[in-house]
Amino acid sequence: MEIGIVGLPNVGKSTIFNALTSGHAAASNYPFTTIEPNVGIVFVPDERLQVLTGIYKPEKTTPAATRFVDIAGLVKGASKGEGLGNKFLANIREVDAILHLVRLFRDPDVIHTLGPVDPRRDIEIIETELILADLDSIEKQLDKLKTKARTGMKEAAEKLVKLEKVKGVLEKGQPARSAGIPESELKDAGLLTCKSVLFVGNTDEQPDPEVVKTFEAAARERGAGYLSFCGKLEAEIIQLPEEERGAFLKEMGLEMTGLERVIVSAYDLLGLQSFFTGGADEVRAWTIAKGTRAREAAGAIHTDIAKGFIRAEVFSFAELVQHGSEAALRERGLVRSEGKEYEVKSGDVCFFKFSV
Repeated sequence: MEIGIVGLPNVGKSTIFNALTSGHAAASNYPFTTIEPNVGIVFVPDERLQVLTGIYKPEKTTPAATRFVDIAGLVKGASKGEGLGNKFLANIREVDAILHLVRLFRDPDVIHTLGPVDPRRDIEIIETELILADLDSIEKQLDKLKTKARTGMKEAAEKLVKLEKVKGVLEKGQPARSAGIPESELKDAGLLTCKSVLFVGNTDEQPDPEVVKTFEAAARERGAGYLSFCGKLEAEIIQLPEEERGAFLKEMGLEMTGLERVIVSAYDLLGLQSFFTGGADEVRAWTIAKGTRAREAAGAIHTDIAKGFIRAEVFSFAELVQHGSEAALRERGLVRSEGKEYEVKSGDVCFFKFSV
């Protein structure tokens, strides 16, 4: 899973990126500090993984991972090449989902390129630029599809109908996802506004309730997920020794770090879940889409396992915790044998039998 962090210049993208990835991206009071996208690998927090580690006592534990990409700031006119427009738009096309960072903090030492803090205005600017870029892209594609459709190509004719519908939505100033066509059916069109969006507000340490309220309303109007936190505070939390973070969060009245909230929201946004494999060598979490069948889940581990799939031995995390060990589950006949069409559930512990 790869999530691109986008936003106007000076909204705190590099600061948030550093907090999320414990990375070292440049952060300063200048537009376009980030020119080439920084990429950070973030492990997905999952308490179940630690419980499994306590049961199996493996040599190593490997969480599921997410890639965050810090993409250069966008300005008005990016769809026409302003600022780093073309590079910015190309980078967005490569990611699975968008984390749209919106400035909710006031800081006279960090200039806002458009003046006062206004989350609704800022959201509309980026959304408009992405819509304009999609319109330009779709018009070029329609010209080619019309030629192919006239020659009797059925596939081109079907795609033409879908893209015409999307164009109508874009011309109304709405993102392509509003057309009601599944993203999977438009994937090869390379449309930016098809991608799922999570809005994240970067607040002051003491957030302005009215500014946050405006931000949340704008996100809800778009049917998108949203959350807010103070990027500056997150950057401080991440510098603490791990054993001190829990106490600090409790003192601040927080249950999870911003990173954990973003990951949980991103998983929900993309319809993802984790299953586990366990043993003396390694306990590991694997990311799959909800609804994934057993053979495809095996392929997340290795393509050879999927090709030679025989069956999966499966039991749930909850049952393992209840009975204390895998051996106890086997004694009670609670380890199921499932075929390739079995739909893997969140928290399943799987052992795949296969032949090469």
